[in-house]
Amino acid sequence: MKATKLLIATFISGICLLSCKETKKEQSIETLKEEMEESKLSHELNVKNFETVIEGDSVKLYTLKNNNGMEVTITNYGQRLISLHAPDKNGNFEDVVLGFPHLDNYRAKKNYYGATIGRYGNRIAKGKFTIDGTTYDLAINNNENHLHGGIKGFESVVWNVDEAKDDYIVFSRTSPDMEEGYPGNLKVSVRYDLTNDNELKIFYKAETDKPTFINLTHHSFFNLKGEGNGDVTDHIMMINADGFTPVNSGLIPNGEVVKVEGTPFDFTQPKPIGKDIEEEHEQLKFANGYDHNFVLNEEPKNSEGLVLAAKVVEPESGRTMEVYTDEPGVQFYGGNFLTGADIGKSGKPYVFRGSFCLETQHFPDSPNQPNFPSTRLDPGRTYTSTCVYKFGVEYI
Repeated sequence: MKATKLLIATFISGICLLSCKETKKEQSIETLKEEMEESKLSHELNVKNFETVIEGDSVKLYTLKNNNGMEVTITNYGQRLISLHAPDKNGNFEDVVLGFPHLDNYRAKKNYYGATIGRYGNRIAKGKFTIDGTTYDLAINNNENHLHGGIKGFESVVWNVDEAKDDYIVFSRTSPDMEEGYPGNLKVSVRYDLTNDNELKIFYKAETDKPTFINLTHHSFFNLKGEGNGDVTDHIMMINADGFTPVNSGLIPNGEVVKVEGTPFDFTQPKPIGKDIEEEHEQLKFANGYDHNFVLNEEPKNSEGLVLAAKVVEPESGRTMEVYTDEPGVQFYGGNFLTGADIGKSGKPYVFRGSFCLETQHFPDSPNQPNFPSTRLDPGRTYTSTCVYKFGVEYI
């Protein structure tokens, strides 16, 4: 009898042990699956490739989503927009922002892919400006000029994450006095919202404790066919600007505002980006294409009082992008310095003119151009700026 009981107990114990092993195995598989899911976004971007510590600050990748299936990923390293998935006319989503699969790619060499630019977007001649009789020398990083905030601008620092929700994120940082040569401790906050109207809204705010100059902007490289899918010369573009600011061979404005009418810079009526790009025009030669500031018209405005700066349509996919802002200008850059050397997230090279940028801004070199709108910020005042990228579809 005792032997029988012992046999039964052993049998039951064996079953329990086997069952526990199977349960643990199932749990292990489920845990592994969960970890794999957590390590990737729905569009196969590996989150762990963007997790590190730089000079004691943690870097992570964050995801914004809306109710329409749009998805944006952004890192607090330089506020880099890593991906933006937008639908085409058939409802297929494609990543329309150029970028890389690993944070190391962004850190390896100087680039501005997807970044917030500061303290000053665009160029300042010879890296100098004067405030109240004092001349400041900025970092020189573009031939003899200062570009996009200097050698280590806002694109190359780690930002604090103040809030991170499903549909918005807020970054902040204090740029210390004399960083890259700029006076004043500049407290900066930038908020990104992904709305259910398929808008990516960017709102900048800054304050200083000394007079300084500021001109923040966003530098995503867009291709509405999808990143890495050829060039953008067939994209149809409209820029709501009757004038632009011509530049010299160093891409510094000469202080004039010239009418676009009768020039290759006339985008007041929609036309392919590549339509006039090969014309014999001094300004096109200086920049190897388009890399110019357009002076925006004051109308039309949306319901929030922001001017329609530009609209781009990709005919094959039907994707559209509208840009709205309260800034007086927008820099249109046509990917003229892309060479195919950069390999993007999808493993494809970023070819010559394989993207476009539309950077809402005050004008280049404004600190040295008294005829341009001022970019000076004084203590007690608050700098604000808004940029909206709105994505849609047209059935052409």
